[in-house]
Amino acid sequence: MILQCCPVPSSNPRMLLRSLASPADTIIYDLEDSVAPAHKHAARTALRHFLAHHSGQPRGNAHSAVAIRVNAVGTEWFDSDVRDLLHHPSITTLVLPKTHSPQELDALASAVHATAPGRALEVVASIESARAMWGLGAIAGWRAQQGGGAVTFAAEDYCADTGIQRTRSRRELLYPRARLATAAKAFGLRAIDMVCVDYKDEAVAREEAQEAREMGYDGKQAIHPSQVPLYNALFVPSPTELRRAALILAGMERANARDGAGAFGLDIDGRSEMIDEPMVKQARELLRRASAAGVHVPDGGDG
Repeated sequence: MILQCCPVPSSNPRMLLRSLASPADTIIYDLEDSVAPAHKHAARTALRHFLAHHSGQPRGNAHSAVAIRVNAVGTEWFDSDVRDLLHHPSITTLVLPKTHSPQELDALASAVHATAPGRALEVVASIESARAMWGLGAIAGWRAQQGGGAVTFAAEDYCADTGIQRTRSRRELLYPRARLATAAKAFGLRAIDMVCVDYKDEAVAREEAQEAREMGYDGKQAIHPSQVPLYNALFVPSPTELRRAALILAGMERANARDGAGAFGLDIDGRSEMIDEPMVKQARELLRRASAAGVHVPDGGDG
């Protein structure tokens, strides 16, 4: 379960060390956009040494996954990124930027097989272009056939490719965000939302993350460590949501046992709702997500 992921420039020794204290679920060591072309080799070498010397140290989140964002397929650095880093046992995930089609994923799979045959890795496909968004079903289908994974929305790259002008309302991104979340769910993948670039404005970050959760996203990219606690709180069901879900399941069980009814009325927090099977499914999913995140799940009699 990914709640948030935090990228770390691999060319910055100070930030590499600070990543050990990050509470993020996934730490993404970046070799792509945050590293200037002239520093690619040095960043790769620095990351390799860092992982070799610090992999056993305690982290801010003892369960955090270690991911590498390699350079894009077709660049002069891609093969070396995979070849030089993949043997490190702490790496569990590869983030592939500029995934325009299943062909890039095929190239990554071939490179992984050539370097470490049989190595099981999660792949996160980064959706950054109009072409990728148009062919999202094929990309998500490829990932699903390989055993799952995630897709993530790189909003700034997408806007650069499409000519979309960013606004604080984010209305111009409603379609691609909804499309990506829908494609991920269609193929059983996790959906990771875009970066909130207003990293000093907590209200904007909160609003954007709440939107993402309401749209069905499983987590969000954190561009700054200060965003991680906020996303942790927002992507885990609240006590009020958990109580409502537990009451729905208990109420449906009673309705079924009493007279075989497939719907019932629920009065909670001043609202009266008619509950039927689709809402029961939503409640089960919410409780499953909470349990996966290690949150106490109440029964219908709690609270």
